[in-house]
Amino acid sequence: MASSSEKERRKLIAEESPKTRKAREKLKRQLDAFEKKITPQALEKKAIEIQRWIARHASSRVPLKTKSISLFDENQNAADLSQRVSLLADQIKKDFQQSTKVEGNEMMSKLKKMVTKN
Repeated sequence: MASSSEKERRKLIAEESPKTRKAREKLKRQLDAFEKKITPQALEKKAIEIQRWIARHASSRVPLKTKSISLFDENQNAADLSQRVSLLADQIKKDFQQSTKVEGNEMMSKLKKMVTKN
């Protein structure tokens, strides 16, 4: 029974055109060539490059001991909104309640300015 549904499914799918087949083969060759370039030596070289880049840009690093970057808690619940996002959301809600359709464009430009200013 599964074989008859398989045959029906194949009848519904159009045969691949020569152009598509050629493009698929080209992509497969490119992927194969790319995979051959990934060697342990190449990975080690890239790791060294990354470490050097990090060392060069050490002066612009932010000390994370004083910053909280957690997006989820230990139970995978989303973290609380940041103070800035909460203030923006409250301002949007307040402006939305006070606005009319005519004032809508003015409100949007005001909000865009607030977001880009911060």
